[in-house]
Amino acid sequence: MGRDHTAGGARPRESKGMKLYDATVTIQEGMVTFPGDPPFKLEPFFSTAQGDPFNLALMSLGTHLGTHVDPPAHYLEGGATVDQLPLESLVGPGVVLDLRGRPCIDRAALEQAPLGDHVRVLIKTDNGPLLLESQFHPDYVYLTEDGARYLVQRGVLLVGIDYCSIERYQNPGAPVHRLLLTAGAVVVECAHLLQVPAGVYEIFCLPLKVLGADGAPARLLLRG
Repeated sequence: MGRDHTAGGARPRESKGMKLYDATVTIQEGMVTFPGDPPFKLEPFFSTAQGDPFNLALMSLGTHLGTHVDPPAHYLEGGATVDQLPLESLVGPGVVLDLRGRPCIDRAALEQAPLGDHVRVLIKTDNGPLLLESQFHPDYVYLTEDGARYLVQRGVLLVGIDYCSIERYQNPGAPVHRLLLTAGAVVVECAHLLQVPAGVYEIFCLPLKVLGADGAPARLLLRG
């Protein structure tokens, strides 16, 4: 199956002298998913080719497919669901940190990065090309526990990374997720940052508003 690796990707567009990046993975059949998660399916429900007056498709997808948001309810009993997330966390100024060349993102890496006082942080790693492959790579770059604690201490409201999980693969108890979500920090996974330069941006992270959902695909836009 042919796959479009550029549509919906982070190609810049000019907007009143500023560049607008779409940092969203294109949802399509055959895309990478976290092991065990349901794959994406799109099939005709009504079809003009079959004599129907219009086209309408049926989609099947998991709540953590592609570029998506993890709210507290993903791991915390009674935690906020995706429809309850504050817009102030999802929209506002933030920073893309280019931390490529590291096997993991720990406190030391973040202390050396130009984080400033930003409370919305997207981490660009060597995961970028892997995100566009169908095969899952368990040795992806991840955020460590001490890195998560550091971000919580800095009061981060949103933190994202460029692969299917922010956590080390098969990390018992998911401590990184729990640290961030308990502190109220929204987690963004599968951010498509391959063509996004490091720097300061206005971030728009807009998950589908699904009542009671433990996560949802999101459109992630950066303007700067």
